[in-house]
Amino acid sequence: MKSTRPKALVTRKIPEAGLALLRDKCDLDIYPEDRVIPRKLLLEKIPRVEGLLCLLSESIDEELLSRAENLKVVSNYAVGYDNIDVTAATRRGIVVTNTPGVLTEATADLTWALLLAAARRLGEGDRIMRQQKFEGWGPLYLLGQDITGKTLGILGAGRIGRAVVERSVGWKMNVLYFDNKLNSELELKYSAKKVNLDFLVSNADFISIHLPASRETHHLINERILKQMKKSAVLINTARGSLVDEKALVKALNEKWIAAAGLDVFENEPSVTEGLSRLENVVLAPHIGSATIQARDDMAKIAAANLRAVLEGKQPAYPVNPEVFS
Repeated sequence: MKSTRPKALVTRKIPEAGLALLRDKCDLDIYPEDRVIPRKLLLEKIPRVEGLLCLLSESIDEELLSRAENLKVVSNYAVGYDNIDVTAATRRGIVVTNTPGVLTEATADLTWALLLAAARRLGEGDRIMRQQKFEGWGPLYLLGQDITGKTLGILGAGRIGRAVVERSVGWKMNVLYFDNKLNSELELKYSAKKVNLDFLVSNADFISIHLPASRETHHLINERILKQMKKSAVLINTARGSLVDEKALVKALNEKWIAAAGLDVFENEPSVTEGLSRLENVVLAPHIGSATIQARDDMAKIAAANLRAVLEGKQPAYPVNPEVFS
């Protein structure tokens, strides 16, 4: 007997906490391999499904949406949604959803892990120990940057930016932030000061990026900006790789325009820009900002609940394009 349940495609296995919410409501097609679903296969499958639960690694563009004859919802397993042509989806009446909030704490924690590791040269130290090159303590050996009392610059004062500032209290840091909007909570609670980009990069000792990817933020950190930073500055990026011109960053790190960097995201992910991995003064992480058991389970549950709600004719908790319902 033919099933009357809606068909949903999950482009890569997510935690069972999310899949369990869908198994009794949908005919699930889960791509079984732990890698990005081949584009050709995704294009073949999309005409037959009403729900799509996808990752940032999939491009949900005009080409794909034009084949999505029955698609009602694209549930992105992520906070960002720059992988989706939201305008094209909205034009077709397709709901787009995301998973905000749940990865804030995990990403803020990783931001500080990168900041500390880059400032105190832990990557270099780890490699020295593993290669058995440590020859003993020395007064000038592996000198890094102090953190206490220094100035923290935050690019983007949203949920994650705020959480990063909150964690700076123990280090008694001064806080500058760059954002389109005034954040009164940051200013009143943490004495943060809203400034323009040029002022921030010229005065901050540590700069952490938490802005979304867009045309306006593409290569926001470029050669001009890098040259304005302090020679002792440390740059951290846990937002999107496209915000940093990585070729310029390689040059800046190689020529010591800045002291160090810590990166969890990359411009041409999963590839790393030529020269970056050979530098000692950069800490590289494989996009693990949200990689805690709790955060990933919560993301899975929200993404599944978003998809399920739309397929049941309800409004999801986190629509990116709520105008579809008007």
